[in-house]
This record gives sequence, C-alpha cells and structure tokens, in this order.
Amino acid sequence: MTKASDIMHTGAECVGPGDTLADAARIMKERDVGALPICDEKQKLLGIITDRDIVLKCVAEGGDPAEVTAGDLAQGWPMVVEADEDTDQVLRVMEQYQVRRLPVIDHPDHKLVGMISEADIARSLPQARVAEFVTAVCAE
Repeated sequence: MTKASDIMHTGAECVGPGDTLADAARIMKERDVGALPICDEKQKLLGIITDRDIVLKCVAEGGDPAEVTAGDLAQGWPMVVEADEDTDQVLRVMEQYQVRRLPVIDHPDHKLVGMISEADIARSLPQARVAEFVTAVCAE
C-alpha cells in the first residue's frame, strides 16, 4: 500500500502568518512553487497561500502586497491528509475538493511534514490513475 508519505515532497518552506504577501511571492519565485503553507513557529499548519490568492485577493482588489500578510488572507481550514493515509484517500480528497496541492500532516500534533502536488502524483502513480485524477480536479 502506497502512503501519502511515500509520494509527498518534504522540505516545504512555510511562511508565518505575519509575513507579507510580497515576502511569500519572493519565496514562491525562488522555490518555483505556486503555494506555501502558513505555519506557526512550531511548524503547526495554520493555512495555505497560493500565487492566485495573492493576485486575486490582494493585488486585484487594490491591496499592497508589502502590507497585507499571509494571515490576512488565510481563510477557513485547508484540506489535509495524514502522512500514513493511503494514496487512494489522498486522491479522493484532492478530487472531491478540487485541490491541486495538499499539505501532509503528522497527527496528533498537526505538524506539517510535506506537501503533495499534481507533479508528485504524476511521478508516483500509474498513468491511467493520473488521467482520472486530472480529469476530476480540472473538471468544472
């Protein structure tokens, strides 16, 4: 049985809730990623911010990315999976909620241990299953 921890990438860099969106955007550019987890000082996951969030929820509404913080945009609770969950469950969550990036946590501390992206799925799972996944996540 393949688990989330088998396909996730580790070393996801977090931003703090007080970090500005300009800082988050710089990290995204440096790391060539489209999303960053928002974590407290103990790596406890608080949310997730995407490049799309920065553009649509800040810039397009006249906000200043140098002033608006990651915590200002963090809304609700991100979908997550635990590190020991089966990849079928990972795919179900991503498909059901149409998310392209999924934080992986260590229960019970809710500590971020990795992220799963579409690229991780494409590298790790059979091509037929990847095609089903892409169709489900990209469906309107």
